[in-house]
Amino acid sequence: MADQAQRRWRAACPNCGAPVEFASAASTTAVCGFCRSTLLRDGETLARIGQSAEIFDDYSPLQLGATGRWMGSGFAVVGRVQRGSDLGNWNEWHLLFDAGADTPRIAWLSEDNGQFVLSLEAPLAERPPEAPGVGLPLTVAGQRWQVAAVVDAALRAAEGELPRPPQAGRVVELRNAQGEVGSLEYRDGGPPIWSVGRGVNLAELALQGLRTTAEGESIAEAKFKGRSIACPSCGAPLEPKLSQTRSMVCAQCSAVVDLPANEARALGFTPQDRGLPPLIPLGRTGTLAPAGEKPLPWTVVGYQERCDIPEDTEDEQSFWREYLLYNRLTGFAFLVDTREGWSLVRTLTGAPAASGDGANWQGRAYARRWTYQAKTTHVLGEFYWPVRLEDRVQVTDYASRDGQWLLSRELQGGEVTWSAGQVLPSAAVQQAFGLTAPAAQFTRDASAFKASGGTLLRNIVIALFLIVLLFALLRACSRDECQGYKDSFGETSNEYRQCRANARGSGVYIGNGGGSYGGYSSGGGGHK
Repeated sequence: MADQAQRRWRAACPNCGAPVEFASAASTTAVCGFCRSTLLRDGETLARIGQSAEIFDDYSPLQLGATGRWMGSGFAVVGRVQRGSDLGNWNEWHLLFDAGADTPRIAWLSEDNGQFVLSLEAPLAERPPEAPGVGLPLTVAGQRWQVAAVVDAALRAAEGELPRPPQAGRVVELRNAQGEVGSLEYRDGGPPIWSVGRGVNLAELALQGLRTTAEGESIAEAKFKGRSIACPSCGAPLEPKLSQTRSMVCAQCSAVVDLPANEARALGFTPQDRGLPPLIPLGRTGTLAPAGEKPLPWTVVGYQERCDIPEDTEDEQSFWREYLLYNRLTGFAFLVDTREGWSLVRTLTGAPAASGDGANWQGRAYARRWTYQAKTTHVLGEFYWPVRLEDRVQVTDYASRDGQWLLSRELQGGEVTWSAGQVLPSAAVQQAFGLTAPAAQFTRDASAFKASGGTLLRNIVIALFLIVLLFALLRACSRDECQGYKDSFGETSNEYRQCRANARGSGVYIGNGGGSYGGYSSGGGGHK
């Protein structure tokens, strides 16, 4: 007979006889921790309805039984579903909140573009309309959303107690201007499941009972000290430092390697030539403090060089660099270095609202600057999404009128990723990371981000005049017409080499004609 005490319910697994416990009256399904049978609760009995695969060890700090607090209410982690798609794998942790409501809340803590989202399920009065294309608006539960992704989510594994039997199915992810994330999960034989959440930091959840070793360090830290996977290109050992790493670059042969979620062999690799070392070395930690935010230490874990793809062969190509930063309590950010300036960028859990040809986000108006295609040309270090060299993405950049705040929308395949950033003084970057390279390599003119139409037109007229004057001067002397790029980025930089190539082809360098100031987006994405 089942044992009923303090709202917990216990019975024997019908397959192996091991005890199976339910902590919530709302949970109808559990996975036996001994034989991996998927069990369905029906009144006072358990029935075996399937078999769950083994959970792959992804070094998450969370585990069943961990507790925390959110918005004044305590919760416990009671279950987990592991899902995946061609965009990567992710966890969805089932949370049980303290008693107090007549109907227990079904809540999930899920991974989202290197961050976390806490969501609550909610009823839907009517079946929502079919999702239009990615990036288009959709009204659900009386609220306006943007479609961020449409994913066929596979079921990898499950454990613990769950509100319903886990299934594979189509997931439509939505975002809005209030910073919320909506999710429609379509299942066979029933209406879609609707949930709404927003981004959270693990630090603010006051988590207790996380996975640790006897020495008190986290499971992720302990296992990654000894984790080693052979490079499929040259056989050298790959030793990722982060549990979230899905791609990394071999230090021996520079191959871009796709990493598995467990201890299996690497999935594949893409060869690449050795590039120039980044201005900020991998592994360097610096403290950055954007306006209005608490100073935080950020460690450089990845580096990528990107460029736009000109629509016309006569257009100049723009290059920029992105440093992937990591803070163990708040997740990931990007330090972006372009010809015009430096900025600190983070992905958004919400989506800015369209406003004419611009966008609004958190009470600030942004004007659209450029729309272009971009690609990644070189990478170093580790990344939380599967990096693909030469993959093309569609980018739209926005800037506030004063040029200090930036937005970017990146479309790739079936997903839209928004990111927001703030301009940083080059001196602050140099000081934060203790850099000693020549000052010319850090100085950028951040005023180029300003979104004032009159100022932009005036700058264009002045720039054209200066270009004509510069051409006349260059014809009158024999100096290098690309000396500015050489001084700022170095003789072997992409900027300098592109300038020289243009000069050789046309006899003159015509400046930044492509319009792109360099994709201020996080790149990479990866649903959940």
